[in-house]
Amino acid sequence: MQYKIPVQIETADKIVFWLSLKQLAILLVGGGIAYRTWQSLTQNFWLQVSLVPTVFIVAITLLIVFFKRAQMTFFPFILSASRFNINMKQRMFVKWVDSFQPLDIGFVTNENWKQEKDIDFDSKIDKITKLEDKLKKI
Repeated sequence: MQYKIPVQIETADKIVFWLSLKQLAILLVGGGIAYRTWQSLTQNFWLQVSLVPTVFIVAITLLIVFFKRAQMTFFPFILSASRFNINMKQRMFVKWVDSFQPLDIGFVTNENWKQEKDIDFDSKIDKITKLEDKLKKI
């Protein structure tokens, strides 16, 4: 028995107007924020003044919705770019790890960091004995 394996399993299904559900949600939220901004600013300012921030919000929303670079959407691309800049522009290859993993964005390496080679066992033993004394008092 043969089974057909889908090739693009992580590709989002297009729902309306060639947009996926995630893109539609971002478009609706950004459009709602833009409309609310325009509505609140037209009560106090001229139409031209209130149109500037509204158009800016709509442009950012459209950028986020339609952005695609190297098979990455906007948020993974921004996380990957910021990780690249935080980690001193060094590309570290780790087998079986995606290059734009959102959890690894805070992974900062320090070249000057050195491991302490001499361990002071006396201070460690003192700390352990103090801890044991406190535990006995409980």
